Amino acid sequence: MNRLCRPVRMHIASVGVSKFCFLFSLAFCGLLLLLIPALQPPARQVDLPQPRPQVRPAQAGPSHRVRVPGVSLHAVETDSATELSRSSAGRTEGTRDDIHSPKRGMDSKRGAAPGRFSGSRSRDPLDFKDIFIAVKTTRKYHKSRLELLIQTWVSRAKEQTYIFTDGEDKELQMRTRVNLINTNCSAAHTRQALCCKMSVEYDKFIESQKKWFCHVDDDNYVILPSLLGLLSSYHHSQDVYLGRPSLDHPIEAAERVKSDGSVSVKFWFATGGAGFCISRGLALKMSPWASLGNFISTAEKIRLPDDCTIGYIIEALLEVTLTHTHLFHSHLENLQKLPTDTVLEQVTLSFGGFENRRNVVSIVGGFSLADDPTRFKTVHCLLYPDTNWCPKLEHSHIN
Repeated sequence: MNRLCRPVRMHIASVGVSKFCFLFSLAFCGLLLLLIPALQPPARQVDLPQPRPQVRPAQAGPSHRVRVPGVSLHAVETDSATELSRSSAGRTEGTRDDIHSPKRGMDSKRGAAPGRFSGSRSRDPLDFKDIFIAVKTTRKYHKSRLELLIQTWVSRAKEQTYIFTDGEDKELQMRTRVNLINTNCSAAHTRQALCCKMSVEYDKFIESQKKWFCHVDDDNYVILPSLLGLLSSYHHSQDVYLGRPSLDHPIEAAERVKSDGSVSVKFWFATGGAGFCISRGLALKMSPWASLGNFISTAEKIRLPDDCTIGYIIEALLEVTLTHTHLFHSHLENLQKLPTDTVLEQVTLSFGGFENRRNVVSIVGGFSLADDPTRFKTVHCLLYPDTNWCPKLEHSHIN
């Protein structure tokens, strides 16, 4: 009997051991599952690239009042969806030279314009040395127009200003020490001659490594603090094309695609007579159609002048929209309609030519209209009353 029961007892014991092993295995596996996350090394943080802020160029829209430190209010046209914060962030870091400290004769409480803006949304601290200002002129206007510019606003920005002409004038260059560049282009006021000069302007800007390219004509006065304030609202790496159209609609041109045909193309352009500015990021993208003489061949493709060709490259080929602004002014406008209390808040001013000498801004200062028919001297002395040739007035004002 005992011999028969022994195998039964051994079988029951083995079954108990197997059951115990099975339960132990389940418990061990559960413990491992709980411990696996804790045993893994911590995940390495990956720094994702931050998206670069994009500012979509604005169409002409309602005017917004914006504040530029030390310069007063600007009336800049922006699209409501791309309204920029241009509050008075940033203080002057010291007046490193005359250009940084224009003083308003009619309001001494406004203080000096800062040499650097540090609080704009662009996060791109901008100084005057970052701006390339190109002035287009011709040899016959060196005395009647260029001398006036050199006497006024160019005197405050000689290092930033490059004058593109079509003839040598070593006497003027030695006497004034300006950056006078002979383009060797024709002196004729033709489409080809204008595009030739613009081509040289573009190449010189690219060589300069500066952040902004601004073009003006020899009948423009540039209000430098306002220019710095406006450009400080953008980043030079963004696609920015700033200016004022001379038309109230896009221009339409015949784009010659092949020798046997053409297509119609429409685009906005900023008139060169009022001046325009282009960011370096956008200017670099223009290179296939603008650099090393390509600008001239591009202009021939649409058979339009230099400022139209700039608009064609940017709007039609690169599909970047012109940002319309009313801070730039040409002689094509009725300048007397510009509100007198905003004259010093603009970026560029102009004056009428021989056929319309009375087309100037309405501003009163230390010079009569006979002594200052362009009103550039008056504007300059209101901005910089410490200039040695400015009349010493106790109360300069704008009427």
